[in-house]
Amino acid sequence: MVVICYHHTSTKFVSHPHPFSTNMITVSNDPTLWPAISGYRVCSYFAVAAFVGVTYDWVLTFGQEVELVWRQRWSLMTVMYICVRYLGILSAALYLVDSVPTISLTDTVSWMMYIIWIWTGIVVFAMLWVIIITRLHAMYQRARKILTFLVVTFLAIHTFEGVAAVLSTMRTSGEELILFGTYQCTIGSLGDTLVLGSVSWILFIVWEVLTLCLAVWIAAKHFRELRQHSTAGIIRDSFVVLMKTHVLYFASFVAASCFQLILYFSPTLSTDQNFVESDTLYGLVQIFSAVQMSMLGPRLILGVREHNAKLVADSDAASRMAPIAFQERVHISTSSSV
Repeated sequence: MVVICYHHTSTKFVSHPHPFSTNMITVSNDPTLWPAISGYRVCSYFAVAAFVGVTYDWVLTFGQEVELVWRQRWSLMTVMYICVRYLGILSAALYLVDSVPTISLTDTVSWMMYIIWIWTGIVVFAMLWVIIITRLHAMYQRARKILTFLVVTFLAIHTFEGVAAVLSTMRTSGEELILFGTYQCTIGSLGDTLVLGSVSWILFIVWEVLTLCLAVWIAAKHFRELRQHSTAGIIRDSFVVLMKTHVLYFASFVAASCFQLILYFSPTLSTDQNFVESDTLYGLVQIFSAVQMSMLGPRLILGVREHNAKLVADSDAASRMAPIAFQERVHISTSSSV
């Protein structure tokens, strides 16, 4: 996903419409730059929070991951889970390293990290969409029409996203700044980069809303049909798990999208006097995006596998209890006959 904010003087990994030369280092102690330095620090706080959050979540769920992913038979969803989880952590780590003002990076290194960060996000979101398509295909009982529709839509949006990312990265450059002893590397952009970024976000919103509506519709349909079936409880619980993980994932995306669109279209946040406000919003975008990619995204798979494991465990327990109950009934009947 192309994530681009705009300032007249940008924070790390944040693009703005003024070109920079990549052949110089700017050193300045100009007091008028303090608002910009405060904005840099705000971004670094959110970067640390995002990385700590995704790492903490990984530690908490690592036991489940080993049991439900690494020790199971490998499949497409296994590969998707591992890639989404660890590429999401990598994305948070890249943003952290390039946001901390005490870490010195050259303009070339920072620009390369920016490119890797952008394309990591694109790859992760493409994999998340594959996971969602697989879930919807299963919820619609492997209907070919819904699969074709989702795949065509997926390819169309991500083709545009890929082209937009290529054009955006071709029109960016970096400059190393040393402001009052703090290190920054601004990423400048040329042309209609902001327009491409805003269109990409809008297309992503359309896709997420569409997939949520499809999931809600089929779940409601199944709930109505299952009222007369004896196995309705088990199937209903499975759909509840599917919908719960999907709604949480969608909520994180909505939060990130709202903050990002405010940054795109707010006329007041593009001025030099709103560094802290705009960088706060940008930091919130990064936190919610990190949560979506490396926490809620993997749970689209982990939650379903955990539910299936509980069903298997309950089934095994019931099968073990049946002979015991039978033996108890035999013992009671023979004792009463004596």
